[in-house]
Amino acid sequence: MKVDAGAQRLLLDLADVDAELARIDHRRTSLPEDAELADLATRADAARDDQVRAEISAEDLTREYRRMETEVNGMTAREAKDSQQLTAGGLAPKALSELQHELTGLARRRTIIEDDMLGVMEQQEAIAAEQQRASATLEHLATETASVRERRDTAMADLDADLEAATSRRAGLVADIAPELLTIYDRQRSSGRVGAGLLRARRCGACRMELDRGTIASIAAAAPDEVIRCEECGAILVRTAESGL
Repeated sequence: MKVDAGAQRLLLDLADVDAELARIDHRRTSLPEDAELADLATRADAARDDQVRAEISAEDLTREYRRMETEVNGMTAREAKDSQQLTAGGLAPKALSELQHELTGLARRRTIIEDDMLGVMEQQEAIAAEQQRASATLEHLATETASVRERRDTAMADLDADLEAATSRRAGLVADIAPELLTIYDRQRSSGRVGAGLLRARRCGACRMELDRGTIASIAAAAPDEVIRCEECGAILVRTAESGL
């Protein structure tokens, strides 16, 4: 295939633009802010789990405290009733003894439960502190997440602008390249390889492989408008004054 040498040189500009587009695409899918947001989301999930566990514990402790409180109130009412009977008098010795024994037992049991209630209150204070810590952590993470998301949006907007500019440059270059040459270039790229590279210092600019002397001699003997392909990677070898031929 023969294509004007000047038109072939446009492929180098096109390859540069395509390399830039690839870099932009890679940066769009690997923004550091995305990793930060993922880490913040993980930390927020952990803080929410802590908050839920604290809420469940707080509810359990509240139920336990109310149960104890109900039991103490019942015993207090029973003590008041028994005390009234003692005050009223007229009880048989055995009944009096049993009543006094019951009052002693009620007082002992009430003291034990009231001590337990104090323990529950201490646990409630500790759980309340955990809830506050989890809430503060979530609030901090929400603020940090908003800040990182704003930075990500700015970075993505810059990349979108770069993408638009590079895409526009590519469209301008493609319009000036011979269709048959562009077909070879695009087919090469569709296979995941570089479409074209500058031949310089006996090396292919696409795969960086050094060409042997026989191949270099053959390329030097070819007409300037002859389309040359790299035997190693298949890229179009573009010859310029830098090729040293």
